[in-house]
Amino acid sequence: MREAVTPTNNRLRKIFEALEENGVRAEPVVYAEEFHDEIREQLLGFDGVLVWVDPLSDGKTRARLDPLLREIAQKGVWVSSHPDTILKMGTKEVLYKTRQLGWGTDTHLFQSSDELREHFPLLLREAGPRVLKQNRGNGGQGVWKIEWLGGPKDRVRVLHAKRGSAPEDLSLDDMLARCEAYFAASGCIIDQPFQQRLPEGMIRVYSGKDKVVCFGHQLIKALIPPPPEGPDSEAAQPGPRIMSGADDSKFQTLRRKMEDEWVPQMMGIVGLTREALPIIWDADFLYGPKTASGDDTYVLCEINVSAVFPIPDEAPAAIAKLVRQRLLEGPR
Repeated sequence: MREAVTPTNNRLRKIFEALEENGVRAEPVVYAEEFHDEIREQLLGFDGVLVWVDPLSDGKTRARLDPLLREIAQKGVWVSSHPDTILKMGTKEVLYKTRQLGWGTDTHLFQSSDELREHFPLLLREAGPRVLKQNRGNGGQGVWKIEWLGGPKDRVRVLHAKRGSAPEDLSLDDMLARCEAYFAASGCIIDQPFQQRLPEGMIRVYSGKDKVVCFGHQLIKALIPPPPEGPDSEAAQPGPRIMSGADDSKFQTLRRKMEDEWVPQMMGIVGLTREALPIIWDADFLYGPKTASGDDTYVLCEINVSAVFPIPDEAPAAIAKLVRQRLLEGPR
């Protein structure tokens, strides 16, 4: 793939086209640990690097990539998204740190298996279905819906968010044992209440720096029990992501809250400047309970920084404009 890739034969080709139209020459770099040293020399030859690499992929993590990106950034290469920015806003821990914001909910953080076993069972019994999330992951990996069944051995019903998963009934102790590996890999587990309006879909808000670029609305199937035909059936697959521009009338309240309240507040909480915000990132929202007047509320379930794709048609132009502005500013 490294040998074959060009600016025109990959899924990011529209971004390459937009960069070229803005006077920015860009080259594709396929990352693989086997070519680590070769890639390092390649990246040091650029003025800036746009990075989209999954946190987890085929059993591998960003453990070698992130130190490399920090090194080239220290040598004067601009990196978006910087690993330190990802740690501040692109992991599940941000859900806990910003739980008091308008996008927050009853969110808990567990830093050890002992903490999880001490506090989570009571939450589950008293507050209804919960969702446990490992700190770093993608594609639903390490995200579980857990429902209390009771009875002998404190039975629970669990459903993994990975596509093709089916519900399982097992003891709570066995379920918590499955989560122990998440502490070693990412340091903590986040707990949130299951959102009952999940079948109404997820709203993905794409932002360039601190401004909303566009929206994507999708009827997702993760954490929803599969139909009788089974988890791999056509009926169990998510619906298409319906993309729309930043001026979509359905989401103007959400846009105003993001731009005027939530993003500035998040930046203050996690310690980020506007310059450190990613060129493109997205926040996934579920519908929360309606207000007494019937208005929608929104609950943040994830921020994606490491790997943001698919992107709407409006995104490449916004990315290219922001990249050009940043490169003209020069090294910092």
